[in-house]
Amino acid sequence: MRFIPLVPAALVLLLTAACSQAQSDKTTDSPLNAGVDMPKGGDRRKDKNAASEIAGLSKVGSVKGVVPESSGLAPAPDGQHYFSFGDDGNSPTLYEVSGAGQLVRTLEVPATNTDWESLSRDGSGNYYIGDCGNNESQRQDLKIFKFRPDSPKAVGTIAFTYPDQHDFPPKKKQRNFDCEANLWHDGQVWLFTKDRGQDRTSNVYTVPDQPGTYTAKKITGLAIPGQVTDAALRADGHRLVLLGRGELFILDGNSWADILKATPRQISLAGAGQTEGAVFKDDNTLLISTEKGDLYEYKLP
Repeated sequence: MRFIPLVPAALVLLLTAACSQAQSDKTTDSPLNAGVDMPKGGDRRKDKNAASEIAGLSKVGSVKGVVPESSGLAPAPDGQHYFSFGDDGNSPTLYEVSGAGQLVRTLEVPATNTDWESLSRDGSGNYYIGDCGNNESQRQDLKIFKFRPDSPKAVGTIAFTYPDQHDFPPKKKQRNFDCEANLWHDGQVWLFTKDRGQDRTSNVYTVPDQPGTYTAKKITGLAIPGQVTDAALRADGHRLVLLGRGELFILDGNSWADILKATPRQISLAGAGQTEGAVFKDDNTLLISTEKGDLYEYKLP
């Protein structure tokens, strides 16, 4: 008869625990997965439940069927509504919507939409449409369109290049030239890159707010462990919010220079979906849009 050695009970328990932990690791959400749309089935349902459980976050409407692939938000001229737009492959159209997503009007912009990704407004009513989406960091036709809703036929073009990009495209880990967030401040359009190479740094550049062709000026790099999809500056200039894919990064300071030196505070919005647009409704409330059209309000802590 063949002899089969006995396995000590302690070893059996150890192996069982290891297998259980490995299975748990496959199904447990982690901060690195924040904002990534989950596959169909139980995980996606769990993600939706997670969104409803985030303190301060509430769904207030939808632009689904109104704005195709909503990719940004900015205040409309009346201060009560908002502009949004569709990204790569959609028409060059601004959609004015209510805070719940109802369509107010559309504005056709006489410009191309290669990959619109961002929108901001200055204090004089000019809007800056960032046609600088650049997923593979290979575009050499980056533009920002300067536009006024009360003069819809006149569009100025701010063309620019990055001073530190020399290859089109660069190596994968160096692909940090996709810009999906801009804001106007103090006579400049500020650009915040989406780090597709390493998910760790949002580079900050500026270009003048006047039409022309420029080499952008690199200001700094922000330690953002994610991919920035929009930017919003509070009216008093003391709080910058950078939106990521299912997360927020908050930078506070008494001045713009202080903000750019601040340590970002990270807040998870996991379950809200692929968050793409953010705008301040008031000093303590953001309106946030997702690529699939959901609109959320978030009360800032």
